[in-house]
Amino acid sequence: MTRTDAGRREPMRIAVMGGGIAGMVFAARAAELGGKVVVLEQGDDELYRCNTRYTGGAFHLCFHDIDEPAETLATAIKAATADFATDALTEAIAADARHAVRWLQGKGIRLMKAGPDAWRQHFLAPPSLMQPGLHWQGRGGDMLLRTLRQRLEADGGRLLRGARVTRLLMAQGRCAGVEYERHGARHAIEADLVMLADGGFQANMDMLRQYVGPAPEKLKQRGAGVSQGDAIRLAQEAGAALVGMENIYGHLLCQDALHDDRLWPYPIMDMLAGAGIVVGQDGRRVMDEGLGGVYMTNALARLPDPQGTVLVFDRAIWDGPATEFILPANPYLPLSGGTVQSADTLPELAARTGVDADGLSQTVLAYNAALARGATAALAPPRSAGAARPIAHPPYHAVRLVPGITFTMGGIAIDGNGQVLQAGGAPVPGLYAAGCCTGGFEGGARSGYVGGLTKSATIGWRAAAHALARS
Repeated sequence: MTRTDAGRREPMRIAVMGGGIAGMVFAARAAELGGKVVVLEQGDDELYRCNTRYTGGAFHLCFHDIDEPAETLATAIKAATADFATDALTEAIAADARHAVRWLQGKGIRLMKAGPDAWRQHFLAPPSLMQPGLHWQGRGGDMLLRTLRQRLEADGGRLLRGARVTRLLMAQGRCAGVEYERHGARHAIEADLVMLADGGFQANMDMLRQYVGPAPEKLKQRGAGVSQGDAIRLAQEAGAALVGMENIYGHLLCQDALHDDRLWPYPIMDMLAGAGIVVGQDGRRVMDEGLGGVYMTNALARLPDPQGTVLVFDRAIWDGPATEFILPANPYLPLSGGTVQSADTLPELAARTGVDADGLSQTVLAYNAALARGATAALAPPRSAGAARPIAHPPYHAVRLVPGITFTMGGIAIDGNGQVLQAGGAPVPGLYAAGCCTGGFEGGARSGYVGGLTKSATIGWRAAAHALARS
């Protein structure tokens, strides 16, 4: 609250940049707690595109159930990120993910159990991952945003579509509002607090080239592809520190997804690659396939040509690991029009894929021998054993790959309450951030993935309570 000259307490004036899950959770809770909230969303359509609408819908932490003890979840987060996640964010999200999700349910958001696995206990409903391709209208993420908008407006808040924030208004080191453009006109809003939540920089080719890899135009956008990094740029101009900018979240896709929308966001090639090998045009392996799909996606995104690799596997892998996970490659890849090259010998397979035959044969021979000896760590590059299988049972198969980028992992440094931090660790007064425009939680040397929906909802939920308690 703010105090008038007559001593009356007026509602805290809050401007929110971005209408995805982070921004809308924050906005709806802040309005519920008495704030005067306006959300500025750059998308102009009634059902504006954003990653929340496209989400698969799982609230999990490192594929753990969010109802597991906070200590267990914190340990999993630290392990998945190789200690990259800050203590403040780890503790906050491990402790309050369940409370944020319960709050969502209390607002009318429907959840369901999607399967027996721990990570599938809290899925948005209705489910979206029922068939290959993108099916989001009327599904979990779309309905979440529709419902939160209704709750926001019921508590006096507003959502302005087609509004792109262009500047933060600063006064004596404090964020005091925003300027934005809408339908060709410029506007300003004075605010006691600004929340930045526009979703990262996955659609900004210049920023991707600066931080992630040399050829971002050769990545496949595996999400809405609308986030341009505006919040990150504005926060940095206001004195914020940035952290972990080099990592992305995404999955390996069949290269046919570049021209066939039936092949994204699923099926993904991660399970196949984790069991087989990924080679360049010279037939040599290009990375450690045992560190998971998100790590492999980052590794390919950093190559001079992210579209220059081929996934190689055999019949046993196709009949085994390829049948696992959501909408698995076997059978959905060929059923959805994806190209799987097959041959009875490795030289034949190399000829069909344009890969060097001698290089591929030597690579598979060395890989199989190392696997048999339990010595895959000695390969170049080293191979974490993981789910590795020999490539020894014809027919042999190959799929051309493209890394699919869903969101960027790095961004604005924040504390566990979403306060934007300067390089020295002090907060920028009046400025908060949440969701995929923030950093310090996912990423690190192994591109550790924790859970985009969960981190976004939890920090948005915590930030609203923290901000309104200080008013």
